[in-house]
Amino acid sequence: MASPVSVYNILESHTPPTRKESLKMELLSDVSLLPGEERITDKDIIYICPFSGAVKGKVLITNFRLYFKSSDADVTVTLDVPLGAISRVEKMGGASSRGENSYGLDITCKDMRNLRFALKQEGHSRRDIFEVLFRYAFPLSHGLPLFAYLSQEKYAETGWTIYKPVEEFRRQGLPNNKWRISFINKSYDLCDTYPTVLAVPYKSKEEDLRKVAAFRSRGRIPVLSWIHRENQAVIARCSQPLVGMSGKRNKDDERYLELIREANDTTKLTIYDARPNVNAVANKATGGGYEGDEYQNAELIFLDIQNIHVMRESQKKLKDIVYPNVEESHWLSSLESTHWLEHVKLVLSGAIQVADKVSSGNSVVVHCSDGWDRTAQLTSLAMLMLDSHYRTLRGFQVLIEKEWISFGHKFASRIGHGDKNHADQDRSPIFVQFIDCVWQMTKQFPTAFEFNEHLLLTILDHLYSCRFGTFLYNCESVRDQHEVRSKTVSLWSLVNSKVDMYLNPFYTPESGRVLYPVASMRHLELWVAYYIRWNPRIRQQSPVEQRYKELLALRDEYLKKLEQLQLSDSSTSSHLANSPTPNTTSSSTSTPSQQYTHLQTPL
Repeated sequence: MASPVSVYNILESHTPPTRKESLKMELLSDVSLLPGEERITDKDIIYICPFSGAVKGKVLITNFRLYFKSSDADVTVTLDVPLGAISRVEKMGGASSRGENSYGLDITCKDMRNLRFALKQEGHSRRDIFEVLFRYAFPLSHGLPLFAYLSQEKYAETGWTIYKPVEEFRRQGLPNNKWRISFINKSYDLCDTYPTVLAVPYKSKEEDLRKVAAFRSRGRIPVLSWIHRENQAVIARCSQPLVGMSGKRNKDDERYLELIREANDTTKLTIYDARPNVNAVANKATGGGYEGDEYQNAELIFLDIQNIHVMRESQKKLKDIVYPNVEESHWLSSLESTHWLEHVKLVLSGAIQVADKVSSGNSVVVHCSDGWDRTAQLTSLAMLMLDSHYRTLRGFQVLIEKEWISFGHKFASRIGHGDKNHADQDRSPIFVQFIDCVWQMTKQFPTAFEFNEHLLLTILDHLYSCRFGTFLYNCESVRDQHEVRSKTVSLWSLVNSKVDMYLNPFYTPESGRVLYPVASMRHLELWVAYYIRWNPRIRQQSPVEQRYKELLALRDEYLKKLEQLQLSDSSTSSHLANSPTPNTTSSSTSTPSQQYTHLQTPL
């Protein structure tokens, strides 16, 4: 298998004069393509670098990436951008535009950066590259397959088996005498955005579930996400009840929530509505709403987390202040004006409330409007706080597969894979915000997570790349229709083939520990290594992480030398076995094999 190049890379460095001549050679000959990746076109072009100015070079477009390499001998600039990360491609200037480098292409990316290229104005020189880029960056809009379906990458382990719903429920101690596993949704006819395997109250009947589904938005009934092994309190997730302006009631829904409460004799079932109160009231006008006083033995708490549109605008404002340049003089006020960290704080604060309530023995139900955005953030973060299994490398993969992918977070709508409609109002960085919250937790608890920051960055890179099938489409039923598991590769296949890259050297397993991060603006930080990583002047890696990488490289070097010594030893032993040996041997003399048997690396 060809060794894949780094998914995202910007390198800027001053090139010594002795190398100037060699740079005039073929610029794109060193590009290592992925299995299944094909060259489409290449062209001489000028990259308007926000850090180094106009840089001449050559651009290569494949069915997976845009790759640029400079021909300028003074500054080396390399761009390696998966086409899936491109949100918008626009023509810049016209045939009559005046000014240097005023004619070309503007490319807006989903990963917090923009690219600008200039071309010669004569002869419609940008038409062909614009059409190729537009076609392959947005394949679904042109009747083409996503690259994940063209990839020929092979890995020793398939990531599609990392999450098995029944096994995960068994790990939690289910089924038991209070909760049962139901396959009522095996054909997706109860709810087409839910998984096929559900955990529901033991006393509930299948017909009860159908009646409840009729009263919940999109048929997304309350089902168990996680159960506390000791106190048997649960986290259940669902969508809003269809109360409407007339204040409809549904006895089956009310009784069903009572069954959840009774399962561990919780005094009061706590219902966490992720929305601001005013939004929940407004949703009544469109047939939605929230649980009222008719739900006895239940309390309703609003968590004031804003909707997808507010989050999208907040991220746009954040991008404006971090790319291409960070303005030092008004940095704190500019960051505050984006409200990004404020939203992160509210999501974390809500998850802390959920975790604390469950830890104290009270069952909870979590929902927002449809139960696939803010609900997923809250349940998964609370489970990360409560259950150390999800803080392991493989456990975190299970958490994402379970709470986000199988329960129907609308990845296709929120990210817009292969879709040219950049202004789609369904787009929103909900999953990015979740990963940001996870990063905040890893900063506050540096020894509690088996995985490192590199894993979180890799996940977000491939959220957009379309190299893997993991984040494609909106729900399991659609993935089944498109045969994602049989026709694409899982991201976890890549991750689990290079485990050392994603491990935290400071990890200390603590199975019973519940994490309560401080959700205060004073303790939250902007994730520089993600949001400002394209700025070469910003330090990206801590000295500790750099030293750890150096030690890993040193360990690999020692292991390689050890292997060479062992091979040398075996050949020497073979030679000695075939040679005449003296009759006398000294007890103080050891054979080469004895010398090398106890060799150990210092790491």
